[in-house]
Amino acid sequence: MADTLEFNEIYQEVKGSMNDGRLRLSRQGVIFKNSKTGKVDNIQASELAEGVWRRVALGHGLKLLTKNGHVYKYDGFRESEFDKLSDFFKAHYRLELAEKDLCVKGWNWGTVRFGGQLLSFDIGEQPVFEIPLSNVSQCTTGKNEVTLEFHQNDDAEVSLMEVRFYVPPTQEDGVDPVEAFAQNVLSKADVIQATGDAICIFRELQCLTPRGRYDIRIYPTFLHLHGKTFDYKIPYTTVLRLFLLPHKDQRQMFFVISLDPPIKQGQTRYHFLILLFSKDEDISLTLNMNEEEVEKRFEGRLTKNMSGSLYEMVSRVMKALVNRKITVPGNFQGHSGAQCITCSYKASSGLLYPLERGFIYVHKPPVHIRFDEISFVNFARGTTTTRSFDFEIETKQGTQYTFSSIEREEYGKLFDFVNAKKLNIKNRGLKEGMKQSYDEYADSDEDQHDAYLERMKEEGKIREENANDSSDGSGEETDESFNPGEEDDDVAEEFDSNASASSSSGDGDSDRDEKKPAKKAKIVKDRKPRKKQAESKKGKDPNAPKRPMSAYMLWLNANREKIKSDHPGISITDLSKKAGELWKAMSKEKKEEWDRKAEDARREYEKAMKEYSVGSKAESARTERSKKKKKKQEKQMKGKVEKKGAASKSLSSKSSAKNTNESFKSKEFVSSDESSSGENKKEDSEEEGVASPPPSSEESASGSD
Repeated sequence: MADTLEFNEIYQEVKGSMNDGRLRLSRQGVIFKNSKTGKVDNIQASELAEGVWRRVALGHGLKLLTKNGHVYKYDGFRESEFDKLSDFFKAHYRLELAEKDLCVKGWNWGTVRFGGQLLSFDIGEQPVFEIPLSNVSQCTTGKNEVTLEFHQNDDAEVSLMEVRFYVPPTQEDGVDPVEAFAQNVLSKADVIQATGDAICIFRELQCLTPRGRYDIRIYPTFLHLHGKTFDYKIPYTTVLRLFLLPHKDQRQMFFVISLDPPIKQGQTRYHFLILLFSKDEDISLTLNMNEEEVEKRFEGRLTKNMSGSLYEMVSRVMKALVNRKITVPGNFQGHSGAQCITCSYKASSGLLYPLERGFIYVHKPPVHIRFDEISFVNFARGTTTTRSFDFEIETKQGTQYTFSSIEREEYGKLFDFVNAKKLNIKNRGLKEGMKQSYDEYADSDEDQHDAYLERMKEEGKIREENANDSSDGSGEETDESFNPGEEDDDVAEEFDSNASASSSSGDGDSDRDEKKPAKKAKIVKDRKPRKKQAESKKGKDPNAPKRPMSAYMLWLNANREKIKSDHPGISITDLSKKAGELWKAMSKEKKEEWDRKAEDARREYEKAMKEYSVGSKAESARTERSKKKKKKQEKQMKGKVEKKGAASKSLSSKSSAKNTNESFKSKEFVSSDESSSGENKKEDSEEEGVASPPPSSEESASGSD
């Protein structure tokens, strides 16, 4: 028999993944070399305790158990290789290679057996599955239930993360089967064990993520969170950063611990541990160490007996144990004086803290973005209201964060902060334009200026002017197009010769014809007040004199550049505040000089206003005269049109009378033949558009003569 056996394309199972490699069996032991990493596992022959041959998914497999409890699994063998391996084990290792088939009944209840570092779930005498306890990262207990969590394998596409076992209660007194199960797992699992006494314990701390109240036990190498439902053990090596952030109400403090890798609860990952403290809570703390150990380990950063605010004690202890700096907000101050900005991220409202090297948002979900990973930021107008705006951040990896519903008063502060940190602003050109308008309005009495609002006002003025132009034009067209005298051809009046024809065509047609002028008349009535309203909205006359500045504004315009040079980089709002302080501290004599200048400007303004008012009165008088003249012309034109209509009516009545009875002459014709007053009355009646039969008869007779 050969002294060695070699097998290619053998797979070793490690933490749930199969690693391809070569397996070599020799007199000295078993050697497996990983093809991907080149790592070599060597098992001495003297350490082998048991060998099992069984059928698996990839053909047949070999399971080796060592005397110290380790388990090694190799898959990928052919069925014909069993005899060769069995003989080799007998000859060189003096072991029987036992054949054990897995149970494939599909049952989910059975017996758990602990053998070395292996948990085996058996049905009868056949194993269903086996769990290497070295893969277990966490073991938690509940009522009649034990939960095993496993280390995540980055090499595997799909990893088993959790298995739960239901442990039925037993009648045995003094033995809790759930606790016994958990202790067997923890004794062999790769779980951080709380060996020894804790350095200190903080009771019932409020935790926002994961939510609940936890007892925090501080151990030399890890942090233990103990809650009513879950326990978490956090090694100090997984702590990336520490943050101490004041709440906006100035009565609470956030203490944030950034973790990598995160703590896990099922499929949920907690990358941040957030604790909330009240500033009023105090504590006296005594470390469970003697003074010499404290001095030797912490080198003066901690003492055996300490007292102070609870958040200060927790942050101080964590800083000493983790050996990392605590990040606090920088010099940013919002509109209300707080070091954070109220906003919304996704569906929850929270606080955004601009830091010296990044942004952090608390609390749901917590987000930390460093400046060096930001591609650009963007200021966007709020989608629901103009009283707020959105702050967008896009990272170099393409991830976008949108913090919405930020009050517009925070815009200037946040924009100055981003600009000072030299972050790339996506719409910088637009924002700089807005900032220029902000400078132009710095002389106003308001300390804060909204660039969005000013831009909307400008756009509104442009739209209003366009509306005024279009309404003026449309109003004139409507007034000119509606003239009752000129529409006689379209509308048949009672006294017209074609009145009977229009009425006989049908009631519907006559109704429509009669409604036409009424509809247009209504339009004219609606247009006229709208036109006047538009004229009243035109605003100030650009030729009117401008109001004079106050003494303070005259002084500020003269000294603005000096203040800027004395304080380089000062913002607009800070410049206004500084100017107010300087003006308040100025002596009375200096103020009187600017008061005299303001008085001179006021006199010049009053003089210019008098001249302007005289000119405007003359202009209004000319306008009034032109309006009266236009109305007179329209009235005369209307009278001429009515006369023309009456004349046509009279002619038609003459022709009708002549056709019916040419020899008929009325008594009135003989008596009023030489009367001039009757002719005058006839002309008056013609002007009013009324045609009476007697004058028509007179006209007929005179015409026949």
